[in-house]
Amino acid sequence: MLETATDSRAARIAALEALDTRLRWLSAWTIHNANHLRPSRDGLKVGGHQASCASITAIMAALYFHALRPQDKVAVKPHAGPVLHAIHYLLGQQSLEQLQAFRAFGGAQSYPSRTKDVIPVDFSTGSVGLGVAVTAFASLVQDYLIAHGQLAEADAGRMIALMGDAELDEGNIYECLIEGYKHDLRNCWWIVDYNRQSLDSTTADRMFRRFDDIFETCGWRVLTLRHGKRLQAAFRKPGGQALQDWIETCPNADYAALTYQGGAAWRARLNADMAGDTAALALVAAHDDAALAALMTNLGGHCIETLIEAFELAAQDERPVMFIAYTVKGMGLPVAGHKDNHSGLMNPGQIASLRADLGISEGDEWARWGGLGDNSAAELQAVVDGCSLAGHAPEPLAAPVPVPALAVPEGAEQATQAAFGRILLDLAKSGHPLADRIVTPSPDVTVSTNLGGFVNARGLFRRQELKDVFAGAKIPSAQKWAAHAAGQHIELGIAENNLFLMLAATGLAAPLFGTRLLPVGTVYDPFISRGLDALNYACYQDARFLLVATPSGLTLGPEGGAHQSINTPLIGMGQPGLTAFEPAFADELAAMMEWAFHHMQAVDGGSVYLRLTTRAIAQPVRADDSWRAAALKGGYWLRAPGSHTRAAIAFSGAIAPEVLAAADLLAEDMPELGLLVVTSPDLLHRGWSAANAARWTGAAAQLAHVDELLAALPASAGLVTILDGSPSALSWLGGVRGHRVAPLGTDSFGQTGDLPDLFHRYRLDADAIVDAVASLLD
Repeated sequence: MLETATDSRAARIAALEALDTRLRWLSAWTIHNANHLRPSRDGLKVGGHQASCASITAIMAALYFHALRPQDKVAVKPHAGPVLHAIHYLLGQQSLEQLQAFRAFGGAQSYPSRTKDVIPVDFSTGSVGLGVAVTAFASLVQDYLIAHGQLAEADAGRMIALMGDAELDEGNIYECLIEGYKHDLRNCWWIVDYNRQSLDSTTADRMFRRFDDIFETCGWRVLTLRHGKRLQAAFRKPGGQALQDWIETCPNADYAALTYQGGAAWRARLNADMAGDTAALALVAAHDDAALAALMTNLGGHCIETLIEAFELAAQDERPVMFIAYTVKGMGLPVAGHKDNHSGLMNPGQIASLRADLGISEGDEWARWGGLGDNSAAELQAVVDGCSLAGHAPEPLAAPVPVPALAVPEGAEQATQAAFGRILLDLAKSGHPLADRIVTPSPDVTVSTNLGGFVNARGLFRRQELKDVFAGAKIPSAQKWAAHAAGQHIELGIAENNLFLMLAATGLAAPLFGTRLLPVGTVYDPFISRGLDALNYACYQDARFLLVATPSGLTLGPEGGAHQSINTPLIGMGQPGLTAFEPAFADELAAMMEWAFHHMQAVDGGSVYLRLTTRAIAQPVRADDSWRAAALKGGYWLRAPGSHTRAAIAFSGAIAPEVLAAADLLAEDMPELGLLVVTSPDLLHRGWSAANAARWTGAAAQLAHVDELLAALPASAGLVTILDGSPSALSWLGGVRGHRVAPLGTDSFGQTGDLPDLFHRYRLDADAIVDAVASLLD
């Protein structure tokens, strides 16, 4: 007899329900093994989130084994990392050894990581909220590639985030929502594991329907999956409406407590609250305690049939969709509903009871289909083998983009910010293939960071054309910003988190979509700190971008202390995956940008940060290019010291005129004064650290570049270090070869004023440098 479509659907649902149970077990056992069975050498709790995993296993079973297509990308909520590993274990893409080493050195990571895990991970997650928002920006990047003919419309995927409801507390979620609405976001799903419990509390009851309102206002379809099919069927029975009304007005905390207490507690509470309603009481009485507990926790986020219906409905168009899937935290575990279950762990007795309930023999805990008969195992294996992720292809390798030699802008006096704008404009006009792959996001500071010329030449990106009304009306303006599908500038609202998440998404275009983009994002240097978490997140997953932060430091003058950066050089030095430069001169900048476009594409490369300034300074007359190679390693001698040099000045960036003026004042007494241009404190320090580490690890010893530079300075000489930023960025130079150091820089908030007043007040002028040199000689 032929199987009917209904029978096939029922069999599919049953298989996905079995996979839900399997994922719940494997994730719980992986965490239990790490905490209770694996030897501990330091006595520290390994941790893991068994309850957080259990609340989302049904959602992930329905998504991964039914709804996902090969082109779809998923960001998994951090605490569901073990579930993701369990999925790939069933797919044969994760090893037993990795699961057994969960949260151990070299094993499966605590939270999904593109760079640390061996399984396919589309987006790293960890700092909550960021992994959600990045999917929206990835969807915008996908639209950009489609509009530019670099990705076929038919190959467009959905960018999906699996999120915990506590992530809805993160402000960057709402900054992202606004940006997505402005750019007509599509092909984005956010699926909320709405278990209404976080680390410290349950979700406030008054938030019900608020999330719906917020997302619907921003153009999203909201699908609320509150009740599973069994509950829905009960509601249609006599007394069902009263039961539904009770559930929908039950406080979240009460619901969680009753879930933990079980069927008898449910019965007592329902009988008390619905006393006098004969039909409702009869409905409750028709279930024994176990059946009543199962009915009352049959929420939409645990009902496979409800989930796949919702996914199929949402797949009918491109609208962004917010799924609010009601769940129980710890579903199916002894800790279900308990307010302390977020980081709680099942004890050995509880895990043994769960194992027995599932029919898994002791010793078969890691078996993919433990506790199942051969036929059931074969059926589940067939479902797994037939899903879109089976035989998952490796991420595509994007072809390299050639990088031309970048010409130095002309001008006897230049600011590095202005030179940056001219270099990009020249590229835009050149027609070189590199220019076609540059995309320039900026958070409402496009003009004030000198991107205007590039945008005039290349236009703003919009899927729907947006004419420049001022140009059409023939109103004079320096900005000629027509918006169209071929545009290459993405204008963002003034939210730095959005900038760094857009840089993360565009910087991952090569591995995600097979086409390389070279994002060049601009931001005011002091406001890097506003998006620092998102910047760290972008670097953690090895996104590739060029961050141009400008203007910087006290040289911003009248803008005042709120706009004068202090610690950003330290951020550049301390951020892994990001190479920081601070050029003083335009030719240094051109060399750095050329190097950056290569570095962004290198297998062992990364992202680059340029700290620029609006201060125009006199440009040096070079005899040759001998300085260039050293500058790209972190520093070079503008004036080399001699064998009798008593002092040298090491400096970075826009403070160069004060250094040169001080050198002129000291010239008669100290003709051999050395001047060291530090183009990258980051590279110098990194090289020095690597050289020291090589001695400890037995690797081949190699002299660091900074060691080579300072070897030219006599040991008895003193070293003045100065930059328009934290003095700590350069003061460490004295530790390389033991030179005495007098550090100058800014370590307090600035204020408004012209540069002579500010430099005198904060000891950055020529007189301060001369005094510092004198202090070393004393």
